[in-house]
Amino acid sequence: MRLKIKKCAQTIFSLFFFLTACSPAAVTAVNIESQPESLPVTSTIPPLTSTSAPPTETFTPTHTETPTATSSATAIPTVDSLRATVTADLLSCRYGPGSEYLYLFALKKSAVIELIGRTDGNSWLLVNNEPQQCWAHSKFLDISGDQQLLKIMYPAEDGYKLPVSPYYVRTTILNAVRKEGNKITVDWIHIPVSPGDYEDADMFQYIIEVWRCEDGQILFEPLVSNYPLITFVDEAGCTSASHGRVYVQDKHGYAGPAEIPWPEK
Repeated sequence: MRLKIKKCAQTIFSLFFFLTACSPAAVTAVNIESQPESLPVTSTIPPLTSTSAPPTETFTPTHTETPTATSSATAIPTVDSLRATVTADLLSCRYGPGSEYLYLFALKKSAVIELIGRTDGNSWLLVNNEPQQCWAHSKFLDISGDQQLLKIMYPAEDGYKLPVSPYYVRTTILNAVRKEGNKITVDWIHIPVSPGDYEDADMFQYIIEVWRCEDGQILFEPLVSNYPLITFVDEAGCTSASHGRVYVQDKHGYAGPAEIPWPEK
């Protein structure tokens, strides 16, 4: 009887040892934090022909062009796109049609690009860089064809749109006054932009887009200011009406626009 109880105890001990050895090891809990939602930034994924930082823009242009006047009411043929080759060592491609708009990326010399549009009044051209688009100056491009055949994409209801900043509100125009016949002074409510929302130390807080009359032609000119005040020239003698608007600029995009109530000539 004692021998039987002893054998039974040994059997139970062996079974307990077997179950313990086969149990899985304890799993240490890992706290995986969800990454915060990324904010929009001014530098985006560049194409193969781009650089990741703004260039110094020591350009070697092959030709120069004067600002292009607004096209007349007469219908002209258009093309969907034109091929072009970059002639500058590094050519900035920007969010808007001017050198003071936010920087997107740079195109290297000899890069072959596709142009899909132009502005209504200056020499900046819209570059197709799927899934994004940006603007480059035509004097640093060798274009296969006539750039005036490209469709006007800015401003246009169904054309290019500036990226909208979600962090600032548009300003309000206070005054637009004509002095000395052809000088216009515009002032507006100041919208403070946080220093952390500047693209760099050289960024201007306000982009003032004006379509003004000069030598009988309407010219598109993006002006800039860090103060809520600007003065520019708008002459008489154009068949089309001058107009303008003010954007607040920060590194995420643009707030606005605030339309300028244009003073009579």
